[in-house]
Amino acid sequence: MIKMGKKVTVTFVSVLIILLVLAVGYIVYDKYSQFQERERFSAYQQGLQVGYEQAVVQIAQQATTCNQIPLIIENKSIEIVAVECLG
Repeated sequence: MIKMGKKVTVTFVSVLIILLVLAVGYIVYDKYSQFQERERFSAYQQGLQVGYEQAVVQIAQQATTCNQIPLIIENKSIEIVAVECLG
């Protein structure tokens, strides 16, 4: 068995500790970045949902005035009227 000097052993252990600290730091940074990305994506999805809901509510409110409401969906124009207004 090869004997290493005390100085070499201390240096080797020091290098291992530094590598361990760097690895742990990288893992923590990576997990924190993933967490931030999930939070941003969740906020984006919630904003989209609120926007869709507000659009539908506004269309329904305008339809109750018995006026035709023009909507353009995929380059097709349609007119919406509340059924109550047809009678």
